[in-house]
Amino acid sequence: MDKIVVQGGRKLKGEVRISGAKNAVLPLMAAALLTEEPSQIENVPNLQDVQTMIKLLRVLGAKVHYSDHILEVKPGRDLKLVAPYHLVSTMRASFCVLGSMLARLGEAKVSLPGGCIIGPRPIDLHLKGLEGLGSTISIEHGYVVARAKNGLCGSDIFLGGKFGSSVLATANVLMAATLARGTTYIENAACEPELVDLANFLIKMGANIKGHGSHLIEIKGVRKLRGARHTVISDRIEAGTFMVAGAMVKGSDVLVRDCCPEHIMAVIDKLSQAGIAIKKGRTTVRVRRNGTLKTLDITTLPYPGFPTDLQAQMMALTTVAPGISVITEKIYPDRFIHVSELNRMGCKIFLEGASAIIHGVVRLSGAPVMASDLRASAALILAGLAAEGTTEVRRVYHLDRGYEQIEKKLSSLGAVIRREKE
Repeated sequence: MDKIVVQGGRKLKGEVRISGAKNAVLPLMAAALLTEEPSQIENVPNLQDVQTMIKLLRVLGAKVHYSDHILEVKPGRDLKLVAPYHLVSTMRASFCVLGSMLARLGEAKVSLPGGCIIGPRPIDLHLKGLEGLGSTISIEHGYVVARAKNGLCGSDIFLGGKFGSSVLATANVLMAATLARGTTYIENAACEPELVDLANFLIKMGANIKGHGSHLIEIKGVRKLRGARHTVISDRIEAGTFMVAGAMVKGSDVLVRDCCPEHIMAVIDKLSQAGIAIKKGRTTVRVRRNGTLKTLDITTLPYPGFPTDLQAQMMALTTVAPGISVITEKIYPDRFIHVSELNRMGCKIFLEGASAIIHGVVRLSGAPVMASDLRASAALILAGLAAEGTTEVRRVYHLDRGYEQIEKKLSSLGAVIRREKE
């Protein structure tokens, strides 16, 4: 098992290129199963989650080739019906094969999903949406078994949940509806850029979709889809993470390249409020930290609100902002496991229900810490950049699920950081 070792206090300067979006490419890979024909997906990041999804597609009978950030998927005619526990349980996004398999095969058996431990993430909206398309669903021995013997049928489906819309539930229903008879309207659909990217890929495959990017999506079912070629959008969460990295240490100046500023406006807004100088380009964002940070009040919300996947990273930043900051988590209220580890580094963070109260400190102190999930791993590394002394982040296998060579990218900016075997 690896650990990341960070020597803090170094200014970051230079340029960093953002990889393709993890949260976009995984549903795209599931969507490729909707046709017998081969598809090519470009700008695919080399992540552990991508490798896991490749294994799952191969287990289902597809031929997959991945090289130089290009992924080729050849589903063929004979797909298997079962997505097994040992793969789906490790990564929540793999549950998206349920919608594509059900639509194409009329039946699917998919293990209940897993992923990072960040609080309850029920699948009720997935099942509600697929049942709304005419399938029958049961839970048997830890598997979701979905059947549509007479095919799926378009319907009006409302996907509102306790914490708002669901990206993966919208993706599952969207994929299934492309091959359903008639017209489907998804109300309270997710608006995230990754969902829009999926819809654009499906349109290239021959799907008839309108309204993606809004809360009402219209899908007119077609008889058959074809293979397509598509380039994955840039990862807005990775872009936001490096923007925060550029704000952690006074005197830093970081240019984030190959990103989409429109996708991270909420992050740009909060960093600007914190006193960070931001300059946007068409595909770049420059981040400069000169003065003392200002406190922040942040609430995570569905897109275009502040993303929950950047909550932990922004918390690391507020720990070195003099005064009191407040972060309220409205998507996953239990997503605060990283608080205790940040406090080990000299932070003063107190939890009040779904809010974290952060009392900024003069300096952080490097310490051995344990990563609890993907984004917490990044937050602890960011805190290490601003800390005095050495920070050791253990259990970084989470990190490799969502960041492509983060330590090498940070090193290229001047960070003293390395990966070691524990």
